[in-house]
Amino acid sequence: MPDGVGHPAPRLLMTTDAVGGIWRYSVDLAAGLAGRGVQTMLAVLGPSANPAQRVEAEAVPGLRLVDTGLPLDWTASVSSELDRASDCLAGLAATAGVRSVHLHAPALVGTARWPAPVVAVAHSCVATWWRAMRGGPMPDDLAWRCAATRAGLLAAQRVIAPTAAHARETGAAYGPVPMQVVHNGSRARTVPARPRRSAVLTAGRLWDAGKAADWLDRAAPRLDVPVSAAGPTRSPKGAETRFDYLRLLGTLAPDALAAERAGATVFASMARYEPFGLAVLEAAQSGMALVLSDTPGFRELWDGAAIFVAEEAGLLPALRQALAAPEPWAARAQERARRYTVEVMAAGTLAVHRGVAVRA
Repeated sequence: MPDGVGHPAPRLLMTTDAVGGIWRYSVDLAAGLAGRGVQTMLAVLGPSANPAQRVEAEAVPGLRLVDTGLPLDWTASVSSELDRASDCLAGLAATAGVRSVHLHAPALVGTARWPAPVVAVAHSCVATWWRAMRGGPMPDDLAWRCAATRAGLLAAQRVIAPTAAHARETGAAYGPVPMQVVHNGSRARTVPARPRRSAVLTAGRLWDAGKAADWLDRAAPRLDVPVSAAGPTRSPKGAETRFDYLRLLGTLAPDALAAERAGATVFASMARYEPFGLAVLEAAQSGMALVLSDTPGFRELWDGAAIFVAEEAGLLPALRQALAAPEPWAARAQERARRYTVEVMAAGTLAVHRGVAVRA
């Protein structure tokens, strides 16, 4: 994938999910690659990008947004739908003449004849989630998705994991799979300065039991500060998760969420399953102290820069510790966050794609 003066701009087909953190990852990565002369075709699967997301995508130089209408790996009802999606994506890649393909879910590799090398990213999957949250035999609706992911991991030319911890968890779930670790990155958002108040914030899919927002809900009435939560409480299947004490903010636009981060002192994530955690990175970039669940992934990224909680009984003391003296913890987190930039992520990702292009 040559770049620089005198060479044609490389072209990459990247898939994305407009619901949740994958969108943030994809747009930031496309912007980082654009800075290295890489033009990206960003194919949206599942629900369409909303108007604000379209404006955001249009601001990335050389990015072409394509709304495919194809199912995501987690919205497909049968495996044949994923095979059709992979065939359509391969056709899109062939028509565009891309040099390589970047799939946000290994299951999307499918049975297609791809016209260019495929790099799949193991952001998360049902097998690693199930091992962390449930254990035991999977229900049939998850088992076939697990099989599709396993096939994609083996068929892709390269597989990227966002942390070494998640690479190990993926290997434990599917068997040995060569993986390259490229930490996610994010760009810090600039918002008008505002006084910080002593407060706790969390953000994410509040309906997902893996995020353990219920721990914060039970701790909230025992604190003398507000505990706010940003994100959806209704699952894609319509189930509503209720909380008694959290101050629910709903799903916020990126600038609105950045403003909430700028006005609070402590960010908490008790996630029991979190392959990376972009919300944590964004909180650290904004100057918040971090209180995190003691998971291998969070330890890999934030050891020494966050207060860790191993069990629910330790949450309240940890929050009180961070609220009493947030400044030193915030400074450590902000310094650590400088390791996880869009530029570093783009450079690592581009190196993987150049490697498969050379070998193709």
